[in-house]
Amino acid sequence: MKEKIVRTEPPLVPFVVQREGEEAAPDNLLLATVGPGRYRLRYADEDPRDRDLRGVLWARCSFGAVDDLGVPVGRPQWRMMHPLRQRGTMQALRCQICTDPARTPLGFIFLAGPGTVDPEQSVILTNQPPVCARHARAAADLCPHLTSDPMVLLAQSAPLYGVHGVGYGYGAHGVQVVARPKGPIPYGHELISTVLASQLVRRLSSFRLVDLNEVLWELERTA
Repeated sequence: MKEKIVRTEPPLVPFVVQREGEEAAPDNLLLATVGPGRYRLRYADEDPRDRDLRGVLWARCSFGAVDDLGVPVGRPQWRMMHPLRQRGTMQALRCQICTDPARTPLGFIFLAGPGTVDPEQSVILTNQPPVCARHARAAADLCPHLTSDPMVLLAQSAPLYGVHGVGYGYGAHGVQVVARPKGPIPYGHELISTVLASQLVRRLSSFRLVDLNEVLWELERTA
């Protein structure tokens, strides 16, 4: 008879992953006139929490149930990040797995999948929140965009750059999406006041590429 396996802990799921049942909120967007031909996107029932630290409006998404430790529960939607959990961890530079501070004695660990960034570039933009030393290996194993040997960007700083999102304006159906930029939209861009953001982006310019096993070994030596 096959021995029954009993889990003593729930399976590890990154905090930023969206869960089944967490859905986009109803669309009640408006455009407020702020000058000749200039508008600002807003919600009809806007709350201060709808905007980030730079004043950009964010897509609303419901929050599902949490356990007694405040950890989201529900079937993981592995290829999706909850926009507000992504924003929170990226804004505070906390680990995308456990939400602990992500800074290590060597810097911040950012992971990238194969072909997603050009390692020859002097500046790299990322929407992936950092990971702490304890969960760097787990992040590589869990994330569908990564491999067991991901590209590791060890950064000394990671200033805010902008957001991923879509631009709104007036169209045949009233207030609607009129621009879908292919890349991140920097803060200060002429489009930013009418953008509905879904992911926060940071800029890495002071970093070095390292092997994951190498950086974990270095961190063990500094412990």
